[in-house]
Amino acid sequence: MLILADDMGWGDLGCYGATHIDTPQIDRLAAKGVRALDAHSSSAVCTPSRYGVLTGRYCWRGPLKSGVLGPFSPPIIEPGRTTIASLLRANGYRTGAFGKWHLGLGWTSNDGSVCDAFSTPESAAWDPLNPEPEIDYSVPLTGGPLELGFDRFFGTAGSLDMPPYCFIDQDRPLGALVAQKQLVGNQRPGLAADDWVDSDVDARVVRQAVDWLETAGTTPFFLYLATAAPHRPNVPPVFAAGTSRAGVRGDCVGVVDWAVGQVVEALERLGMLDDTLLIVTSDNGAPTRFPEESDPAHAPNGPWRGQKADIWEGGHREPFVVHWPAGIPESGVIEQAISLTDLLPTIAAATDCALPEGAAEDGRSILYLLRGSADGVDRTLVHHSNDGSFGVRRGRYKAVFSTGSGGFSEPVGHPAEPPQRGTLFDLVSDPGEQSDLWEARPEIVAELHAELEAERTRP
Repeated sequence: MLILADDMGWGDLGCYGATHIDTPQIDRLAAKGVRALDAHSSSAVCTPSRYGVLTGRYCWRGPLKSGVLGPFSPPIIEPGRTTIASLLRANGYRTGAFGKWHLGLGWTSNDGSVCDAFSTPESAAWDPLNPEPEIDYSVPLTGGPLELGFDRFFGTAGSLDMPPYCFIDQDRPLGALVAQKQLVGNQRPGLAADDWVDSDVDARVVRQAVDWLETAGTTPFFLYLATAAPHRPNVPPVFAAGTSRAGVRGDCVGVVDWAVGQVVEALERLGMLDDTLLIVTSDNGAPTRFPEESDPAHAPNGPWRGQKADIWEGGHREPFVVHWPAGIPESGVIEQAISLTDLLPTIAAATDCALPEGAAEDGRSILYLLRGSADGVDRTLVHHSNDGSFGVRRGRYKAVFSTGSGGFSEPVGHPAEPPQRGTLFDLVSDPGEQSDLWEARPEIVAELHAELEAERTRP
């Protein structure tokens, strides 16, 4: 079971040292389970990161080289590609996805043609100037969760700032989409369903997920729960408003913790909590460029430099908590670098499901790490920012092939590769990425760039 928060930073959880937000449900799981201190999303923004989570593959190997998909972009996960859901369903598991999708859907225009608001996923990076296309919302959606291994889907096409503002039940939008939404915060213009309430989105999604769990009984299952919180606009429900000491964004981190608690309670009622592999993580780091949404004393990305979208650690170092008493008998901490692309092969190993040849080519099973073993082998991770800049991490060194953050932080800079100058950091002696070693250690830069080239040219 996987719970994926939206824009939740490493420093938002109490088990990682947060002091302004209470997350008792997740902290309790961490105390009895395993925390990873060096876990990374495959991208610093959500569409490519979620692609990597479900497929075990770097998204930049496909056509989306930067940015994220818009709400009416075509599906980005290729038909026939193995996902966590398709693997488990083929092995007898019930599979359900609830919450934010943001991996593209096949919409149909009013004239009956396939919506071509964007011709390819690469050109589908969100442009607020693009008008909402004329969609026939009565036509079933294609290329979405139901065609990628999920039996059940209830959620939204994108994040809370993207139209259409409606729930999707299986492959059809719910409600009458006839009126323009009254916008909140940074929301983009678009149609809203007649029963849409921003602050109730996660609560409705969680209710659907829990109902689905309880109707499954003791049948093996895979539940993918992707909360809208704490992505902007942060509109906490009444039960969460004012409960943190970190503004409305902190309140919405509390909503994620509440969602975890609802799922845990359901599993306890079913007598399945100890037997369930439960993973809580996030798709990328937290944005810090919106001071009006959070107390300035709160550090949502903990000690790491940067924020969402950045190639620096704050953009892609993620909280990662695993609870599975039946399979991981002792609690612990993982200090080795891991990637969220590792989820598919790890779940395959944990469930004794054979991965098809060629699946999850950028992930590896970390089940042995979860169980307390370590191999001492340095792992090569490829990082990716909003503007398409690359970073490469191996052991203590991280090379950034950009002249800046590649994301939201200044200087943004631009992608750069030798002989253009980037930066090199020793994350052991300089975890805050402040001391540039690019000129002092050119041999390390050359080695890491060669590894990046090998990854980019690998079939």
